[in-house]
Amino acid sequence: MINTDMPNKVHEGRNIKRFKEMLGIKQEALAYELGEDWTQKKVSLLEAKETIEPDILEQVAKILKVTPEAIRNFNEEAAITIIANTVNNHDNATGNSLFMYYPTFNPIDKIVQLYDEKIELYERMLKEKNELLEKFAGEKKK
Repeated sequence: MINTDMPNKVHEGRNIKRFKEMLGIKQEALAYELGEDWTQKKVSLLEAKETIEPDILEQVAKILKVTPEAIRNFNEEAAITIIANTVNNHDNATGNSLFMYYPTFNPIDKIVQLYDEKIELYERMLKEKNELLEKFAGEKKK
């Protein structure tokens, strides 16, 4: 039985955290992608907010390669229910083929793609860190 007494509140910050975790992205990496005025602590505070400002939500969604609506509308309980009813259930026992899941991609390819994206991000971060170190070393010599 579904309880309709309380509306199902969406916690946008928690949803950002879920998407970030699913993609294997750390708070530091998200902060880096958001810009200079972002830190790991600021991302942590963002994840604690129930409602996120639309412009920030759009930036985060772009970085996570999802739509802002995906973050706004993500419902963990509904996702778990759909997955529980469809994974390894190819006999159409749910009576609704809309929820049947037959992957059209190789999951290993997706993992490799995410891994490559992470490496690219870390290499970019390392390059910028080295450039900053060289800049500071040059200033100290003066």
